[in-house]
Amino acid sequence: MSKQNRRDFLENSMLAAAAAAVATGPATSEVLAAEEGSSSPNERLRVAVLGVRGRGGSHIGAFARRKDTEVAVMCDPDEAVGNSRVESLKKSVKYDVKYVNDLRRVMEDKSIDIVTIATPNHWHSLAAIWAIQAGKDVYVEKPVSHNVSEGRRVVEAARKYKKIVQTGTQSRSNGGMQDAMQYIKEGKLGKVYLARGLCFKPRNSIGARGNYDVPASVNYDVWSGPAPKKNLTRPRFHYDWHWQWDYGNGDLGNQGIHQMDIARWGLGVDTVGDSVLSYGGRVGYEDAGDSANTQVSIHQYGDQRLVFEVRGLKTAALRGAKVGVIFYGTEGTLVIGSYAGGVVFDKDGNMTKKFSGGGDHFDNFLTAVRSRKTSDLNADIHEGHLSSALCHLGNISYRLGESIVGKEVEERLTGDAEALATFERFGRHLEDNKVSLAKTKLSFGRKLAIDGKAETFTGRGVENATAMLTREYRKGFVVPDAKDV
Repeated sequence: MSKQNRRDFLENSMLAAAAAAVATGPATSEVLAAEEGSSSPNERLRVAVLGVRGRGGSHIGAFARRKDTEVAVMCDPDEAVGNSRVESLKKSVKYDVKYVNDLRRVMEDKSIDIVTIATPNHWHSLAAIWAIQAGKDVYVEKPVSHNVSEGRRVVEAARKYKKIVQTGTQSRSNGGMQDAMQYIKEGKLGKVYLARGLCFKPRNSIGARGNYDVPASVNYDVWSGPAPKKNLTRPRFHYDWHWQWDYGNGDLGNQGIHQMDIARWGLGVDTVGDSVLSYGGRVGYEDAGDSANTQVSIHQYGDQRLVFEVRGLKTAALRGAKVGVIFYGTEGTLVIGSYAGGVVFDKDGNMTKKFSGGGDHFDNFLTAVRSRKTSDLNADIHEGHLSSALCHLGNISYRLGESIVGKEVEERLTGDAEALATFERFGRHLEDNKVSLAKTKLSFGRKLAIDGKAETFTGRGVENATAMLTREYRKGFVVPDAKDV
């Protein structure tokens, strides 16, 4: 995250002043609460961290540095990773830290107050539901789900058992971002008719598809969990699961969920929208990945639109932003180019306002855990579900798409000026990377009408799309239906 917060916010001289304002502003301060809270053991909350290799390291740091929490358990199906984390933490704390291989043992431990989840995406919802049902409060990383249906089940479980469940979209606790969103809410940007989310983040090939050995230190049955237990087809076991549908959601649901959440937040919408259309492809190389590395998703909310652009090949910034959101209003434009704020430009392109400021998302979670008020959360699970669902809906449209070349995509977008302008930039990006639009097949997705409140597709012939709102679960790892949550 720190690299992204410092990404260059310059594209031209008009943005020079804005760059200084945003890039030098405070970054998210997630682990600075070391001296905060009670030091009384009777008031100390015991935390179990599920998934400790990547983002889980931030969870460990955040809770281990506080006086009022202790990381009592680290759980990871990779024994080598889990034991290494435990041994490292033991050197800096005065309490016992235990390693657990199977997260089901964590749910059985009545001494655990909080479960934090930084597992692969396919485990997020089921792990959260099990923890809630076991009486724990939960901090779950983004996306909070692997599909739309299971995300809604987490919300229902949180409400039924009255548990505090925070989504890991840290920008919601950053002061600069809160101020920027309040600026929009107060109408100072005029009527906001378009939010454009950007995930311009080059990703290399993950290597050839084949049959590879699962690391000997990994309990692959537990790692697979709700997903099918298949042969490993990617060279690198860890992280590259993001680009395979059984486990991940592509960069739309990996990096993009942060910006999708900000875009929806700024638009002020609290459903999954009226329709979705997505197109794109995995272009520039052939590898073990399934998901698109270059993709556009168009979500309609009445007369408002949310457009999300993923570019996984080398690309230039748009209005100075690569990983961010651009809000277009009748009175100006707000460019969000970091996790902690943005810059306002009037209709003539003059900078008129800037926002910058960090925060502590873990501390916000603990505030709500102590107060027992869901309203104290900056990123309640319901917000996380809605934003995650938008990513899933875009991927459903894309995966149901028809394979056509670029010229045909352009023809199908005729009559929609904004969509055509977006596709023109999309095409230039591919051509700049020596990917021919004339020869390259893209998936042009189905435009799917949505009942935003019911979170279902409407109209004829949507059976395949509806089936993709959930998944087939492995025995013993089934996300419960609404009646059984």
